[in-house]
Amino acid sequence: MEHVRHSLLASLLILAGCTTVSYPPIAVVPKVDLPRFMGDWYVIANIPTFIEKGAHNAVESYRLAEDGTIETTFTFRANGFDGHTKTYTPRGFVFDRESNAVWGMQFIWPFKADFRIVYLTPDYTQTVIAREARDYVWIMARTPEIPEADYRRILAFLKEQGYDISQIQKVPQRWESRETGHADVRSAQRPGGNPD
Repeated sequence: MEHVRHSLLASLLILAGCTTVSYPPIAVVPKVDLPRFMGDWYVIANIPTFIEKGAHNAVESYRLAEDGTIETTFTFRANGFDGHTKTYTPRGFVFDRESNAVWGMQFIWPFKADFRIVYLTPDYTQTVIAREARDYVWIMARTPEIPEADYRRILAFLKEQGYDISQIQKVPQRWESRETGHADVRSAQRPGGNPD
């Protein structure tokens, strides 16, 4: 257990730390309407951090706090759809108030990981959070699945940004109706965090 704790801490410190490799700046979206960006985002694919390896049904939820920070809840099932539920609650700090697209995500005080919104569809249904280091990335959507053509377009975009897209892997998403037991598409919150 102590080994796992140390590995988790090391992983989060790496995520928050600076890279020694120099990369050109990664372009962020010109403007993010923060209230509209809030709510639930299903993780469609990623380059996983240590804590995300084996994650199923991963969902990132954002809530805008009164002080302007982003209350974040990241949940997933570990190593299977019936796995233990894992929950993390980092806090996001908006660094660039002109675009609202550059965040520092604080898992452990005082470190803030580099998070940048580099892709966002006009209807706020698909987004990509990347990092200057091109080490991790999260492709997310308001629904558990996106059209394959959209996914391929995002991969091509990330390749242009300097990512090694061979490292990107899809996150298994499957949601079942309690009433029928059949798989269905769980409704995420609409942009702005308002339920459907």
